[in-house]
Amino acid sequence: MPTKEDNAEFDISILEKEGKTEFSQKIINHKEKVSEAFQELITNIKTEATETQMASKILIKYVKQGSVSKEEEKELRTQVYDLLKVLGIGIPFALIPGASLLLPFLIKIAQKKGIQLLPTAFNEEKNKD
Repeated sequence: MPTKEDNAEFDISILEKEGKTEFSQKIINHKEKVSEAFQELITNIKTEATETQMASKILIKYVKQGSVSKEEEKELRTQVYDLLKVLGIGIPFALIPGASLLLPFLIKIAQKKGIQLLPTAFNEEKNKD
């Protein structure tokens, strides 16, 4: 039976075959940090998916009943904003060459200016509570 540590193993041989040995070596040297980052990413994606599922239930309730509570309205609004953020980040990331290199810088600059580009599940202050 595979353990949690077995799941954390990465096959980076494809990087070495493509001549990216320096990058693959950095991944090997920082294996624990890379593993933690991927686990955090997966956790945040799951959280965002759960929030989207809850928002869809609220939306269905609104369509059927014609109204929702203030809390449900706030939750639905927040999730719609999160979905728009994902689209705003995801589309350029997929379509514009080099966007994947600029994305971390844009996120850091936006955070310094008080702008949240990432969905709420990726907000570090919220996750620490």
